[in-house]
Amino acid sequence: MSQTPDLKGSSFTLSVLHLSDNEVEKSIQFLKKKVEQAPTFFTSAPVVINIANVAGEVDFSELKKGIKEAGLIPVGITGSKDEHTQSLASQAGFAIMSSSKPPTKASNLVPTKVVRTPIRSGQQVYAKNADLVVLNHVSPGAEVIADGSIHIHGTLRGRAIAGASGSTDAKIICNDLQAELVSIAGNYWLSDQIDSEVWQKKVMLSMSEDMLHYDILTI
Repeated sequence: MSQTPDLKGSSFTLSVLHLSDNEVEKSIQFLKKKVEQAPTFFTSAPVVINIANVAGEVDFSELKKGIKEAGLIPVGITGSKDEHTQSLASQAGFAIMSSSKPPTKASNLVPTKVVRTPIRSGQQVYAKNADLVVLNHVSPGAEVIADGSIHIHGTLRGRAIAGASGSTDAKIICNDLQAELVSIAGNYWLSDQIDSEVWQKKVMLSMSEDMLHYDILTI
C-alpha cells in the first residue's frame, strides 16, 4: 500500500540564547564556553536566538557561522517585530519564530518510573511521558531525564533534565543538590550558575515567568 508524506505540528524543547547587544563575538565565546562545560548536553543541540533586547543591527551571517563553530545548530530568531531585521535574519538562513506559544503542560503521563539503584557515571535514565523517582544517588557524568518531574532521594551530582518534552509544570526535587546541570523545559543552570545558598541543600526547582526558580525544602 502506497503512503504519502504527512506534515503535522509538534513541539520540541529548544535552547534559547538571549542576546543583550549586537556584539556577535562576545555571544559566540559565551556559547563555546557553555559547550565546553557540558558537551553531552549542548553538542549538536538546536538553538534559537532571542534578540528582543538588542539595539542596532546584528551580523546574522557571522552569528550563524559562530553558532555552528561552537557545535550548536542555529534554528531561528525570536523577539523581533522589525521587518528589516527579520529580513536580514531570513537572508542569513534563520527561521523567524514567534514566542507567543502558551506554555506546554504535562498531559497523558504514564505511571511514574522508579529506579532503586544508583545512577552511575556514563548511565542515562529516561522516563518517557512520565515522572522519574530515583531512590538513590545520581553520580557525576550520569544523566536522568523525564518528560515529567524528577525526584531524587539521594545526592544529585550529575545532570537532571525535567520537562524534556516541553512541560513548564515539571519540577526537580533532590535531597542534596550538587548538580553538573539542571534543566526544566529547556531552561538550564550549569553548576557555576547554581546559587551557593542552595548547594548541598534539599531543593525544589521549578519554572516561574520563563525562568528557573528554587525553593529550599526544610522537611
